[in-house]
Amino acid sequence: MTTRVSTFPLRLPVSMKAALEEIAERDGTSMNQFLVIAAAEKIAAMQTEDFFRARRARADDAAFMRILNREGGEPSRPEDEWDRTDLRSADSEN
Repeated sequence: MTTRVSTFPLRLPVSMKAALEEIAERDGTSMNQFLVIAAAEKIAAMQTEDFFRARRARADDAAFMRILNREGGEPSRPEDEWDRTDLRSADSEN
């Protein structure tokens, strides 16, 4: 399968270009390949964040708490305890 590519001029500060050249060489790739991989990683991270934010919005908090609080199993360990404040408050800060 052939991937279509597009080219565009990229303006970088001289110091950033020098750092990219050094890191790409150390990585054993071209500067172009290094930038393509870096962009792909950033895109994947942002899409993953969007995916989990959407999943969180669809969450059923009551069902979640029923599952967490059901009888059976072994008791939680001290390092497993968590603050049971409203989880959605963290979402409103972002």
